[in-house]
Amino acid sequence: MAFISILFVRAIMCPVGAIVDCWSESFLVLLIKETMPRDRFISIMQHLRFDDRDTRAERVKTDKFAAISDIWTRFNENCAKSFTPGEHMTIDEQLFPTKVRCPFTQYIATKPDKFGIKFWMATDLDTKYVCSASPYLGKDPSRQKGERLAENVVMKLMEPFLDDGRNVTTDNFFTSLSLSHRLLQRKTTLLGTVNKVRRELPQLAKDTAKREVFSTSVLRSGSVSLTIYAPKKNKTVCVLSSMHQDVTIGDGRKRKPNTITDYNHMKCGVDVLDQMARMYSVRSATRRWSVAVFYNMLDLAAVNAYILYKACTGWTGKRRLFLRLLAQQLRCRFMQHKEILAQRQAAAGAVPGTVKTTQCQVQESCNRNRSRFTCATCKKFTCAKCRDDGHWVCKRCKV
Repeated sequence: MAFISILFVRAIMCPVGAIVDCWSESFLVLLIKETMPRDRFISIMQHLRFDDRDTRAERVKTDKFAAISDIWTRFNENCAKSFTPGEHMTIDEQLFPTKVRCPFTQYIATKPDKFGIKFWMATDLDTKYVCSASPYLGKDPSRQKGERLAENVVMKLMEPFLDDGRNVTTDNFFTSLSLSHRLLQRKTTLLGTVNKVRRELPQLAKDTAKREVFSTSVLRSGSVSLTIYAPKKNKTVCVLSSMHQDVTIGDGRKRKPNTITDYNHMKCGVDVLDQMARMYSVRSATRRWSVAVFYNMLDLAAVNAYILYKACTGWTGKRRLFLRLLAQQLRCRFMQHKEILAQRQAAAGAVPGTVKTTQCQVQESCNRNRSRFTCATCKKFTCAKCRDDGHWVCKRCKV
């Protein structure tokens, strides 16, 4: 825990530069130096593992995430058990920036950081709490033949939260008519933009020419509606919704329908969460992808802890102050243990002649017992049987 506390202190005090700079004279962070020596921290970092290395080769055959899958599964379970999300949830992707070599590193040109490990995330809209997360590992052999990847991801992430009347907001990668029907069967509605390359879209939705600016068209299939809105010339936005019974047009100049305004309000859950996590991140340079995933897990756990702490205590302080309190609590037991050891060493040092254990040189009442203390008078090694009661003086000198 003290090791993790150092990571959080660095995130809020000196996030730029090498982590070993926190012990240097130029960039010294006193809280880190008091917690642990630099060499001890580096040793822990070098030997940091999250599974049994001897059995990893066998587990990797069926699980690409085997190096950290156990702790990641427990993290997901704790996130789901500790918080009950509200009525609205958001599902989107997160790219954790790293250039480590692993089979599932992604390159996404539209992201600020082009390379990284991609995670699918489901968050609560109001609090930005991470309810569920899953890494993208490439082709999933457990996925049924013919099932779209996007639908499989949404159903897996939402599995603990279905059948409770919630709504899910997604982007055009996930949204489809078949997904909305599957969610409706589990008492869950869907709201999201639709990619125009979908075969299920009618030709009316794909045609953008000769459409009046700020015009709206609504198509319906059962309880699912498709809103086609033209925000500018030769451009349309298609929003699929099973949440809205009626589509109403706003009174503003752009005459936006309520499906568009609701989507604009609900789509930002994962994006805001990722921004919060990156603001005070424990991320540092590493060559092991499991450590990079561990850094991302700590960032997400810190955001969740902040949300839970505010909900339980009513605290209104800044997140940076919370992270400092969290770091102090994480290192509290370690510092107490460290203080006890220092007191014991000081007490041992107060006894005259404290050295390594050796054979008793007095041997008045023992049979070659071992001792690490010397007589205060003759300086010979004296065991407990051969010393005077109450004073560290051998029986020969006492006489």
